[in-house]
Amino acid sequence: MRTSAISGAFLAACPLIFANAAHASSILFTDATIISFDEATNRTRILENSSLLLEDDRISGIFETAPTSYPNGTEVVNATGKILSPGFVNTHHHLWQTALKTIASNTTLVEYYQRYGEFSPTIQFMTPEDKFLGTLTGALELLNSGTTTVLDHAHGDSSDETADAIFNATLSSGLRTFHAFTVHDIGNNYSTTAQMAKLASFASDTRLASNSLVELGLGYDFFAAADEETLSELWDLVQSTNLSVVTTHYLGGPWSALNSPELLHSLGWLNTSLPVVFSHASFITATDMTALRSTSQYISTTPESEMHYGHTHPYGDLIQDQAALGVDTHFTFEASMVSQARMWLQSTRRKRFEQVLDTQEVPASNPMSVEQAFYLMTRAGGLALRRPDLGVLVEGAKADVLVMDGDSPNMLGWNDPIAAVILHSNPGDVEGVVVGGQWAKRDGKLTYDGYADVKRRFKESAKRIQNDYAGQEWGPVDQGLFQQTSFIGHPRVVDTLPGDGTGY
Repeated sequence: MRTSAISGAFLAACPLIFANAAHASSILFTDATIISFDEATNRTRILENSSLLLEDDRISGIFETAPTSYPNGTEVVNATGKILSPGFVNTHHHLWQTALKTIASNTTLVEYYQRYGEFSPTIQFMTPEDKFLGTLTGALELLNSGTTTVLDHAHGDSSDETADAIFNATLSSGLRTFHAFTVHDIGNNYSTTAQMAKLASFASDTRLASNSLVELGLGYDFFAAADEETLSELWDLVQSTNLSVVTTHYLGGPWSALNSPELLHSLGWLNTSLPVVFSHASFITATDMTALRSTSQYISTTPESEMHYGHTHPYGDLIQDQAALGVDTHFTFEASMVSQARMWLQSTRRKRFEQVLDTQEVPASNPMSVEQAFYLMTRAGGLALRRPDLGVLVEGAKADVLVMDGDSPNMLGWNDPIAAVILHSNPGDVEGVVVGGQWAKRDGKLTYDGYADVKRRFKESAKRIQNDYAGQEWGPVDQGLFQQTSFIGHPRVVDTLPGDGTGY
């Protein structure tokens, strides 16, 4: 990006480093291709050679030419050849698990429960500092690839100290985060009563008042097992602390239906002003879909994790009108929302194409567009959180903006900016990221103050944790019933080698 400063003294006094910067004044992007949004048609609107003005944490104007007047001290960015996109909205993630990266490359969901999730030896292996660093580096990884908003199902809390560490990292990250503090019975001495008290204390934390990027929510996965008194206490806590969101995992089918939309609707949790996001919903039923549509609640499809772990998503394409996208576990694959949107687009296309081919016909049209995929990782994410000011570039929306390099080798020659982003871009093309009017990534580099030291500390933490995992002896996971519901089977292993051996 080429930048000219309206006031050199002003810019010198306000370095573009999120952690230390004063509150944003204004930024004007000129001569850009802007992926805006038409709220009347509910479709994207492409503006060529146009300008975008950010003031404080909002978009204050979009202009077809460069405006002749703007606030004194405005930073002017020449965005010729750039694509300005709304920041991506990730509606399901677990930020704290970064230190497990690459050690679960060939895992399954059954193994995940034993080794990597909230009930795993991470309770013993990870200190509060480990979870602070994992959460912070996870958040920065999202920012680097263009995610500006995340719903973090923060289930790494195994004590007050680890809960504090995860929350502190969230507050310092510069990522817009819906921090869904998780209440769960994890089998140690951290009681659910203590957890609810900790969530209440976070709600009264004075730092939230000065950090407009972080909002609190509840993560809870035990709706089917909880007694009426517990659910009543939780709902009272949600209401009394004015939480912004509730999120729960739901798979259904052979995985069991412990937190279905049908169940939560019967409990009275859906038909309120509070957003409730159901992660995965792999085997969602027709009754579940009706409950979601009648209450305007959403699922979060995480395409890669659902294929990586084996829970899949056989019915997700039937409820895309009430769906957004997420990443889930970035320790098993990279965290780009573009990757998730592209993967979902192509796998959905394949499924619909196969339905035609199965009738001995050939498809003449494409069943899903790049615009629909783009919508799912932007506008739909904002609607899932009941935040129409997120995931769009319109006047009055939050100043969460991506600057995409249109001249990289893989982007060169683009005509359709949405197709360019969905089908041709990668995280390296995210040249700039603005969250709430502040630069989080600039000229291709994260602006987080002290990032080099964070990386050094994190690498030491991850190495120690992964060494602990390497020495762990794991029992078999294929015995008995999964969740007291289904038998555990083995898929046929792929053979990539001629002759003996499979190459696995």
